[in-house]
Amino acid sequence: MRRCPILYVPIQDDELYSFQGLKKLSPKLGSLDFLPLSAEEQRREAILRAEKMSIQGVQSKLSAKLNVAQNCFEIVSVGGTYILKPPSDLYEHLPENEDLTMKLAKEVGIETPVHGLVYAKDMTLTYFIKRFDRQGKGEKIPIEDFAQLTEENRTTKYDSTLEKVIHGIERFTTFPMIEKSKFFTLTLFCYLTGNEDMHLKNFSIICRDNMISLSPAYDLLNTSLALKNPKEELALTLRGKKNKLSRDDFLSYLAKDRLNLPEKIISGTLEKFLKAKPIWLNWIANSFLTQEEKDEYIRLLESRWAKIFL
Repeated sequence: MRRCPILYVPIQDDELYSFQGLKKLSPKLGSLDFLPLSAEEQRREAILRAEKMSIQGVQSKLSAKLNVAQNCFEIVSVGGTYILKPPSDLYEHLPENEDLTMKLAKEVGIETPVHGLVYAKDMTLTYFIKRFDRQGKGEKIPIEDFAQLTEENRTTKYDSTLEKVIHGIERFTTFPMIEKSKFFTLTLFCYLTGNEDMHLKNFSIICRDNMISLSPAYDLLNTSLALKNPKEELALTLRGKKNKLSRDDFLSYLAKDRLNLPEKIISGTLEKFLKAKPIWLNWIANSFLTQEEKDEYIRLLESRWAKIFL
């Protein structure tokens, strides 16, 4: 059965996307053409345009605009409102992995931008995500990541702690208790879904409507699935460690001692995860990962789940 790469819902054999998926991108979008570049061509183009673009990271990235009149993503050097991430030549199925993981995040109330998968001309899938730091015709919205806030940089983004991120939330956000609750959900989510790459540059704050809050989530993926044999469970230390984390580390130490969350917030967060789990399993089953990758994703999830939900 063919499925829409934006919403994973069933589609006809002669369709590429569902009606609902296209409308998620734009109410005026009637179809969506193939990206004009193959996966390899996208990676080459990303290298050529790198110095002109404001997005960085290990994965290849392209800046794009959605051209509704032409029914396509238009690759640009400046003024883009979407980011495209083509398949990696080092790790398998990163676009499919990231898109799925972002969908799981939304199910537990984590704010996520519009995202999905789009077919390139060679029928490979490229991940797209709408830029949350742009508005209108590309005007910038103020945003700073926690490497900047804690005076670290790209080379030291792993040399920190989750406790320092908490301190930054308390210091810089408008309503710290609300943001600390969101941070607890995000941190627990990353642990459960095997994300060992949430370094300082993957946490940021954003200023919207004169309020400073944690930004929508980005760069969420199951790195355990991509790396096969990861050495750590977290990118930043919690309680002085990155491995062998326990229920006590997350619920007693992180949620209660460090974040000072009320018991009602903690139990409510855990309830959200419990309700989301069967929905997660359905997303995984309908995802564009291979069957072997789906099985591995579920095995890791169940293993981590058993450590938190006794």
